[in-house]
Amino acid sequence: MNLNDPLIIPIISSLKAGLSILNVYDLPDFNTKIKKDKSPLTEADLASNAVINEFLKDTPYPIISEENKQMDYTTRKSWATCWMVDPLDGTKEFIKRNGEFTVNIALIRKGKPILGVIYVPATRELYYADVNQKAAFKTLIAEDHSLPDQLFSEKDRIKPALNTGSIVRVVGSRSHMNQDTLDYVEGLKKKGREVEVVSKGSSLKFCLVAEGKADVYPRYAPTMEWDTAAGHAICTAVGLKVTAQDTQSELCYNKENLLNPYFLVAP
Repeated sequence: MNLNDPLIIPIISSLKAGLSILNVYDLPDFNTKIKKDKSPLTEADLASNAVINEFLKDTPYPIISEENKQMDYTTRKSWATCWMVDPLDGTKEFIKRNGEFTVNIALIRKGKPILGVIYVPATRELYYADVNQKAAFKTLIAEDHSLPDQLFSEKDRIKPALNTGSIVRVVGSRSHMNQDTLDYVEGLKKKGREVEVVSKGSSLKFCLVAEGKADVYPRYAPTMEWDTAAGHAICTAVGLKVTAQDTQSELCYNKENLLNPYFLVAP
């Protein structure tokens, strides 16, 4: 393992952040607030964010995180490269205690994700990808959430499924299944395809498609850039497309408005 690999710092950050999240998750109760956008915020979000910021602040790149104060676009637009962070993606799943929450860290260059790390603290599954190397991996982490001796192993490499059958496995959100998504499913059925809906929370929806456990992920509900950047990188690295539905072009990052359009993840 090359400790100078650009993925090492975000990987270590995600593992340490995951441990800080579980320290809160294991409490009998924890504090939860509601933010201005009506989304929940727990002390685990803040603890994870503090850990990640501590690791990334000494890198050459500025940080855009859900839980940081956002810089004005007049400043951000000059950032050719930046980190995009969601310290706890799937806070609703965290509150439900179903384990389907993640730490998301991506590196963005000229509006495109080039590195992506998604860590699932509850199951200790680590997804990571280098888009330029066209390689994505899934590694099971030890119980102490430490950096493993071996990363980038060929046995851990993931790839999407080659779906040549009649069944299409469609990823649906655990908390955001809506009429537009149901209409998409009906459209597939009208084309003669049999549909199996696979439900997951957080950025795990990207991972399902990237590792071949689902075929497509239509997202017809609001997301922010930090929700998608790491998953986008992982999917791109394995040859999938993440296409904005309004422009039919690839999702773009560090926009003036950090809200994503609806999108589709597919081959």
